Amino acid sequence: MKIRNWKNPIVWLVMLLMSGCVEPYFPEVLESPSSFLVVNGFLNANGRTSIQLLRSQSLNDTGAPPAEENATVIVEAEDGERYGLHATGYGTYMHPNLQLRSDRKYRLYIRTKSGSEYASDYVEVKSSPAIESVNWTADGEEVKFYVNSQDPNNKTHYYKWEFEETWQFRPALQSVLIYENGQVRFREQGDAPISVCWKSDNSTRIEIGSSVKLSEDKISDYKLLAIPYNSEKVSMKYSILVKQYALTREAFEYLEMLKKNTENIGTLFDPLPSQLTSNIRSLSNPEETVIGYMTATTMETKRIFVDSRDLPRDWRLYYPTCEIDTVLISSGQVQERFTGGYLIPVDEVYGNAPEPIGYTYGTRACVDCTTQGTNVKPAFWE
Repeated sequence: MKIRNWKNPIVWLVMLLMSGCVEPYFPEVLESPSSFLVVNGFLNANGRTSIQLLRSQSLNDTGAPPAEENATVIVEAEDGERYGLHATGYGTYMHPNLQLRSDRKYRLYIRTKSGSEYASDYVEVKSSPAIESVNWTADGEEVKFYVNSQDPNNKTHYYKWEFEETWQFRPALQSVLIYENGQVRFREQGDAPISVCWKSDNSTRIEIGSSVKLSEDKISDYKLLAIPYNSEKVSMKYSILVKQYALTREAFEYLEMLKKNTENIGTLFDPLPSQLTSNIRSLSNPEETVIGYMTATTMETKRIFVDSRDLPRDWRLYYPTCEIDTVLISSGQVQERFTGGYLIPVDEVYGNAPEPIGYTYGTRACVDCTTQGTNVKPAFWE
């Protein structure tokens, strides 16, 4: 390619910028010594309340955020009524069944082990309408989930959703044998099951919606998540429990800004980070930054199931694969193979004789599903 206007100073400037060295930029925030209190959770007005207290950390720290342990955490009503939360580990404080009144306002009070005090503003208790429906569709190469809700009293307008996922799965190799006390035998009904298990996970993204600009207080087909067709989650049976909360306008705006700051940053066309305005403040040091926003709301739930048999037949669903090997009894290595439990016998191998001549086997991770989940069937499982 020829550059005709090579004497043009703009051309030289562009060439200089293209050929210049790029030096890494390390923002000062990475070295910031500040450790802000982070308050996660909300006041569940009709059930279990869980509040987690963490400390912020530098962006270049790779470990888990430090937990604020041994704190005193109390829910206080304006009239002085108090409910204490007890510690359950890793900075989490819980009350098994709060029952907050809609005609009162409440706040969260925190006193740390070091004596620092924090409190949220007193907030009203919002009542969430019931979830109308949770639906799923097999669209393209994904299983997509949608939630629908409506407040006939036209009082909600701001909604938040969370969800819990639970799915059934199998290991790659189905074992009918067990090695016990130096012998290989067939598995019996009383042996711990290892061929069917369950996993669970919680939502991590901020899912909020508003009906303010609509003619009615209604949310239609809000997309909660999409699962690829070849995911283990939908390989057998899948369940999702959707939780719905009503928000105040201020809480919605806080979460909306938090969502933009945490999920939409990365390109020139994304919004720039914005300063979050918390309703939780330090009583010991008014200048101290606190991260979090406290709300009080009832929770409504709805659960649905998806069976893999109801998915499109032309989908090639996830199927685990593992290598399988064989050990002959005549080799004298059966005990050596299976002692310690890393390798597990799968099935018998026969030759021309009526008795087995060996066993197939695989690693525990390929045979025992409890290495990745639990073999305890959830109480809600259908």
